[in-house]
Amino acid sequence: MKTLKNKLIPNFLKEYIIYYQENGFKKTIQKFGIKLIATIIVFYFVRDTILYIIIPYFALKGIFNF
Repeated sequence: MKTLKNKLIPNFLKEYIIYYQENGFKKTIQKFGIKLIATIIVFYFVRDTILYIIIPYFALKGIFNF
């Protein structure tokens, strides 16, 4: 049975998290480098854009009939 923590972690980040837990921050950055950083930045950029810009825009558009 999956725990709540495992359900909240995106599948494409699990590989990085497992490696980080086993080897630490420095080795994780050395192995994955810019790919890891770019993946995290793009994931959170898309997620936050949807949560804080797109959803409120359509909610306000429906309420105020823009």
